[in-house]
Amino acid sequence: MSAVIQVNDLHKQFNPPDGTVAVDGVSFTVAGGEIFSLLGPNGAGKTTTISMLSCLLRPTGGEAWVAGSSIIDEPRQVRDHLGVVPQEVALYLDLNGRENLRFWGRMYRLGSDELERRIDEVLDLIGLAERQKDRVADYSGGMKRRLNIGVALLHRPEVLFLDEPTVGIDPQSRRSILDGIRDLNSAGMTVLYTTHYMEEAQEISDRIGIMDHGRMVNCGTHAELVKLVGEETRVNVSVEGDPEKVAKRWEGLAGVRMLSREGSDVRLLVKDSQDAIPRLFQQAERAGSRLTAITVEEPDLEDVFLHLTGRELRD
Repeated sequence: MSAVIQVNDLHKQFNPPDGTVAVDGVSFTVAGGEIFSLLGPNGAGKTTTISMLSCLLRPTGGEAWVAGSSIIDEPRQVRDHLGVVPQEVALYLDLNGRENLRFWGRMYRLGSDELERRIDEVLDLIGLAERQKDRVADYSGGMKRRLNIGVALLHRPEVLFLDEPTVGIDPQSRRSILDGIRDLNSAGMTVLYTTHYMEEAQEISDRIGIMDHGRMVNCGTHAELVKLVGEETRVNVSVEGDPEKVAKRWEGLAGVRMLSREGSDVRLLVKDSQDAIPRLFQQAERAGSRLTAITVEEPDLEDVFLHLTGRELRD
């Protein structure tokens, strides 16, 4: 399937030549009908990338196309294809839900009759028809997020950008938003999604781009990314005693790689858990410590991120 989003060597430096480089040579493509997630910690460059693709920020280098239109030379055409859900809620709190949708629909240049019909459809879609006459100031955080998504859907965009849409909301609202995104995608919408929640990226994405310090570290399906850590198994261990002393002993063991240590909890990758675990117990005993808990799991995206960047995703 042809690319609906094409990003080539995108750069953004604020206050050049000495200012912060927020995006440093990012390239990726998103096929039509795909959910593509940018996964990375806060400060990775995800929002700056979205802002450039939305034509809100001009790149300092590189180029990108959305639905065949250049973000540099054809920003008006790009915006016509886009629905954008920003990280910060962009709503008028003193207006009710319907009034907010009407205001933004007029910004999209929708005619009165068409707009009222579309507002009804969107309110049903986001589950706020019964609360449409309530002031947005009285909405919960999750309801505001859903209304924010509704605004982006009014003009029936071909492509939807969502920048951290589930930050700071309750689990039930998060579930509703994620299910809604999958429904939109099932109806044919292409989605570019940013998050620092590994579970979200893993659940909804066709492909995932891992970003860190403004760069695209790696990109692929969940299965392809997990393969980057090899045929290894993650072992989580709790140590009673001196975990630092024990960890140093484990670092010298063949087939054992240290991922992280937080207090008495140590996370490892091992090539053969049946072979490695007895040796872990043995070395802990020699260090005058003992293991109080041990679990064996398949690697996940956080392990991949740690493997690629040397730090944990939540940092």
